[in-house]
Amino acid sequence: MLRNEVQHAELVLHDRLAQTGPVTVKDRLAALLVAVLWGVNFLAIDLGLQDTPPLVLVALRFVFVAFPLILFVQKPPVSWKVLIGIGLFQSAGQFGCLFTAMAMGLPTALAPVVLQIQMVFTILFAAILLGERPTRTQLVGAGIGVAGIVVVAVGRLQDAPGFVALLPLLVCVAGGLSWGIGNVIARSAPAGGGLGIVVWSATVVPLPMLALSLLLDGPAVIGEAFTSLGWQTAVAVAYTAIAASLVGYSIWNRLLGKYPAAAVAPFTLLVPPVGILAAVLVLGEEPNALELIGSAVLVAGVAWSTLGGRLLARRAAASAPVASKEPTLVE
Repeated sequence: MLRNEVQHAELVLHDRLAQTGPVTVKDRLAALLVAVLWGVNFLAIDLGLQDTPPLVLVALRFVFVAFPLILFVQKPPVSWKVLIGIGLFQSAGQFGCLFTAMAMGLPTALAPVVLQIQMVFTILFAAILLGERPTRTQLVGAGIGVAGIVVVAVGRLQDAPGFVALLPLLVCVAGGLSWGIGNVIARSAPAGGGLGIVVWSATVVPLPMLALSLLLDGPAVIGEAFTSLGWQTAVAVAYTAIAASLVGYSIWNRLLGKYPAAAVAPFTLLVPPVGILAAVLVLGEEPNALELIGSAVLVAGVAWSTLGGRLLARRAAASAPVASKEPTLVE
């Protein structure tokens, strides 16, 4: 069922893209804005975690993503099965793990980099669930990305030996896994329903997050969190809900509906550098040498998986002989 929905959506998108030109300057600036919004988003998360448990913060974020806009935004032409899948995996799973990992001590500068491992899981689950055969370029990029994560893990062990240092990293990797599943599910949604998908899929997030927080943190912690909400949480929820989710994802889904993914996706490569720079400048974080090297390797793997095929195709086209300019001599 899911495979049929995705294939139908891809056929519709293919027909639309046949009439699409190159990315305009205006849309390039819009994609750049999204990268900046998402990079700075990690500072907002760090701020909110100062006085609110991570899963409660996720629930609050998506309450304000959904309400009150759900009263004014029409439900997109997407089945509830797809909306629930996007909400649980792309939102609840991804951000639940991300917020928890940061609360456990994963540096803000590393979080946006580690989360990019979603590329590996997206390729893996597309192969498993949709029967898509990954290209050689994608496999090489995925291998480079995994190597980058390993180097980051070794770097983490330098600062705090043992499983305690690796656990936040592994939780964030689990967030990337959930994001990868969500990406595959989201491909069955029509491209034109950007804001509607963001708003309506957000409705399935708060209750599971609060229930899980109740189980892990206990009612006393949740009660204290709601009775002592500070300005940090208010700023974090406002930024993550409005700037990162409603503005960021609405622009992003519009761009994905207008252009081929290969033309838009490279802009996400700017999110980790923006996140690292923001954490260094604002929080004074200084990742060690191995963490920086591993981060660079991971981003390089994502970049190669995204852009490598196009670069190789261009090189092959440039090196191909042109018969009309250089006639071949027949011996």
